[in-house]
Amino acid sequence: QGADSPLPAMAARPVVSVYSATEDKTVGTLPLPDVLITPIRQDIVHRVHTNVNKNHRQSYGVNMKAGMQQSAISWGTGRAVSRIPRICGGGTHRSGQGAFGNQCRGGRMFNPTKMWRKWTAKTNNNERRVAVCSALAASSVPALLMARGHRVSTVQEIPLVVANEIESMSKTKEALALLKTIKAMEDVDRVKDSKKIRRGTGKMRNRRYVERKGPLLVYASNNGIEQGFRNIPGIEIACVDRLNLLKLAPGGHLGRFIIWTQAAFEKLDSIFGTYTAASDVKKTFTLPRSMMNNSDLARIINSDEIQTKVRAARAGFAKPSQKRNALTNLGTMLKLNPYMAQVKRAEAAAGAASANKKRKLTPTNVKVGGKKSKAVKATARKCKDAKLVQMSKYVETKRATPETPCTSFLDSYNRAEETIPKGVMVDKTGPKK
Repeated sequence: QGADSPLPAMAARPVVSVYSATEDKTVGTLPLPDVLITPIRQDIVHRVHTNVNKNHRQSYGVNMKAGMQQSAISWGTGRAVSRIPRICGGGTHRSGQGAFGNQCRGGRMFNPTKMWRKWTAKTNNNERRVAVCSALAASSVPALLMARGHRVSTVQEIPLVVANEIESMSKTKEALALLKTIKAMEDVDRVKDSKKIRRGTGKMRNRRYVERKGPLLVYASNNGIEQGFRNIPGIEIACVDRLNLLKLAPGGHLGRFIIWTQAAFEKLDSIFGTYTAASDVKKTFTLPRSMMNNSDLARIINSDEIQTKVRAARAGFAKPSQKRNALTNLGTMLKLNPYMAQVKRAEAAAGAASANKKRKLTPTNVKVGGKKSKAVKATARKCKDAKLVQMSKYVETKRATPETPCTSFLDSYNRAEETIPKGVMVDKTGPKK
């Protein structure tokens, strides 16, 4: 806000209504903490939750001597049995049975579990803080709450802030009345209806039932609030000074329904800080910021403020051309070698000439319309007849002998005889033996 603005600086921030703990009405408003508008990073939340969730595991392992407390030795080779160690002795069915191996009855398991396994995982402190900020920001988006399964369609406002009287409610009857007043009982009923027996062996290991997650109640000071709400199914309680990602995003899924007390909601700015002030608790920590305050890039570019500062488009500006392969692109080749045009023309002319030589004669049954049909057919017949005559002469030449000369030989002989001057005698009987 400017110096001449009639509104105070706090009025520029969104405000959240504070609801009464006993009546269905608002008793005030609070500015929205900056931590609830930080970027939502699902990837960081999922990674941090995976690591943090490992830190409460208990170590386990089988007995180091399990499956190895028999007297057994291999029979070796040559007895048509496997070389697995076998129980020593005799006089009982147990003797001669395989031992020690994981495939044997009473043997050890494969790769026995050890207690010195790496059970926990380290996570950067700043990364954990960013994950908590993302989970808190997601809790203020009604769509994410409904997508996670919470029944918040009748809740007046998200985030939901209740007056400080809730922190002194130590009776479950008062807590149930409050949940009905703020219309959060529908989500609790969903949790009650979801209770069922766990699948698998866990039902025999002190975790027989499973149920969904209900609202998370965040307080600033415990004046009896834990005793009043701890026996309601699905309700979890957390202190604002010790917010846990495992409760803010169960299973690594964002969008937990949170009920804030007024004191806890006011304390968020001092714990996580704002975009103008540092945190009082978390040293060297600043709230994560979005890359863009307004993600509608098209609206920003087309706005009057930007368009008035942008210069006009330059006329005749050549766009950078794409690099093309000269071997496959003729235009690029002509730029590099103009003589290539003559080479292409010569190749085209040579190809046309060879095609004319190889062109087949038009058959006699070709369908040619008009006056050209008779001439085309006559030419085809002449060519066909000439070809047949030539073929017959060739066959006759192959079959000719000195006693039976072929027609082509006689024709050539007659032409040679015509060239001989008159008066010269020619012996037509052939060479004398």
